[in-house]
Amino acid sequence: MTLQLYADLTSEPCRSVYIFLKMNNIPFEMKLIRLSTGEQYSEEFRKVNPLRRIPVIKDEDFVLVESVAILKYLACKYQTPDHWYPADLQKRARVDEYLAWQHTELRPQAGKVFMVKGMSPVLAGEPVPEDRLKEVVDELTQSLKKFEEKFLQDKPYIVGAEISLADLVAIVELMQPLGAGYDPLKGSATLTAWHDRVKTAVGRDLFDKTHEPILKSTELLKSLSQTQPDTLQALKTNLLKYCK
Repeated sequence: MTLQLYADLTSEPCRSVYIFLKMNNIPFEMKLIRLSTGEQYSEEFRKVNPLRRIPVIKDEDFVLVESVAILKYLACKYQTPDHWYPADLQKRARVDEYLAWQHTELRPQAGKVFMVKGMSPVLAGEPVPEDRLKEVVDELTQSLKKFEEKFLQDKPYIVGAEISLADLVAIVELMQPLGAGYDPLKGSATLTAWHDRVKTAVGRDLFDKTHEPILKSTELLKSLSQTQPDTLQALKTNLLKYCK
């Protein structure tokens, strides 16, 4: 039975798993779970994942949730090239170090900028206070400084000369603010060069196609606010629930 991926590409962790599967030619069936309309809260999906979150993979009778666990499982099961999740103990520890850190640093800060700058004005129907926007941007800037000084330093990638799971998880997080029209890497030659290397390693077509949904998300909300106010209200309820 083909591996199944339950995902929505507006979600950063879903994009990391999707890209990894594609890059490593692992056959899978995409099961779209639309976060915006609350499909993750459906009774049908609850049977797949009682936690009501994505991504989820179903490998025959084995169901696995949480993107980091999924990525490691796939790398080991399909014996993907060593640079993804190195066999060398210290290199693997460096990948794990970043994956542990990003949960409370880069991911939440990048996500906040996306929600506050991109989603909140449309959902609330009014501009976000400048001081609130500055607050979340400053938090992300501080996390990026830590990322550059601790994890990237002067290396091409987080763990040396080749792309790893750490780079893949990092890049999808930092694409999220772009969905709100904010480029978190602007002004940093080091981070911009790293971004370009990762995008090239992934493949520019795959990278761009995978990120289309998030880059168009605020345009969709604005369109709905003008043409389908009832649908927008449903989206508002579900998005706010998802972000708690």
